Amino acid sequence: QVQLVESGGGLVQAGGTLRLSCAASVSIFSFNRMGWYRQAPGKQRELVAGITSGGATNYADSVKGRFTISRDNAAVYLQMSSLKPEDTGVYYCYARVDLLTSWGQGTQVTVSS
Repeated sequence: QVQLVESGGGLVQAGGTLRLSCAASVSIFSFNRMGWYRQAPGKQRELVAGITSGGATNYADSVKGRFTISRDNAAVYLQMSSLKPEDTGVYYCYARVDLLTSWGQGTQVTVSS
């Protein structure tokens, strides 16, 4: 079983910055793709950002220019700037190998106006 542990969430004012971390129990290069989903109350879980083992990235249109995903050997990160209230939600780290996906337990991000 692969374990993913998120950290770095919290409460910030609009316009603020947070950096999320997702630590993996194995090298992140064991995975085809890692990244972040988020879910707000009453809404579906949505993809925020992803990164392949080769370093290719993708972002939701709503966060382009504000969020940056990166990684090292043991963790994937999400640098979030210019935060907006609509960014509020639980952020979940994921890691995928072929048909199998692992999930972290989530970290709460709350952006106040």
